[in-house]
Amino acid sequence: MTLKEKILKISIVTDSTCDLPASVVEKHGITVVPLYINQGDKSYLDGVNLTREEFYRLLPGFHPAPSTATPSTDAFTQTWNKLADSGADAILSIHISEKLSATVNAARVAAEQFTRIPVTVLDSSQLSLGMGFIVEKAAQLAELGHKMEEILASLADMMKRTYVFASLKTLEYLRRSGRMNFALARFGEFLQIKPILHMNQGNPAAHRVRTQGKATERMLEWLNEYAPLEKLAIVHAGVQHEAEEMLERIKHLLPSGDIPIVQITPALGAHLGVGALGFACISTKGQP
Repeated sequence: MTLKEKILKISIVTDSTCDLPASVVEKHGITVVPLYINQGDKSYLDGVNLTREEFYRLLPGFHPAPSTATPSTDAFTQTWNKLADSGADAILSIHISEKLSATVNAARVAAEQFTRIPVTVLDSSQLSLGMGFIVEKAAQLAELGHKMEEILASLADMMKRTYVFASLKTLEYLRRSGRMNFALARFGEFLQIKPILHMNQGNPAAHRVRTQGKATERMLEWLNEYAPLEKLAIVHAGVQHEAEEMLERIKHLLPSGDIPIVQITPALGAHLGVGALGFACISTKGQP
């Protein structure tokens, strides 16, 4: 191999909303930049000094409601400097959809100012494990020595086939976090509307049904519509038992693969609330 053919070391960076298990992050050398969770006069680093179990136990009693904040541009710069120091030739920084958070824009601003090595910032168009699956794929391709343009092309195809959807037990947390109109939240609670949030290609959509049973039925219909599946996971906010029960109902959809159950990180749970339950999945290539 000549010097010109040297394989560049591409490091993968993401943020804490990716919901990737620590074992996957460690296995592939992925760097995770945490968001902030602010509650009263306290500030926590998402996934660092506040556990998911503790957060969901305390969430119903938090007053005022917790808020979230994006990493600073300095946080990204410091992260990328450490990777450059450790031998990275280029960085691919993948983040939660800009329709849901300003995180990716903070990364873009930082990348414009960073000159040590090339940094490519990618809007994943997703959240939670929908983004996590994309980040994991990027890390796998980087390990295999693929060039940046090859990785980006593969991810662009994958993003089209990636879906995240979840039913919420209540609209209260979206109201408390300021992410929806107060009157609509109160009206929805009065009518006992159960919202289902659906995300694909950066397009967040909300669907309304009257009962939790109808919400589950709608989500299972989507899973069957997107099948056959390349990847599938259950995501939840503080309802492990319900997630385990759901696993028994969907095992047939991915008989040859592992279906993890992952608790949603507090940076997302602050807005979705206790009881959110749903799925992250990727349709097999050639499917919708």
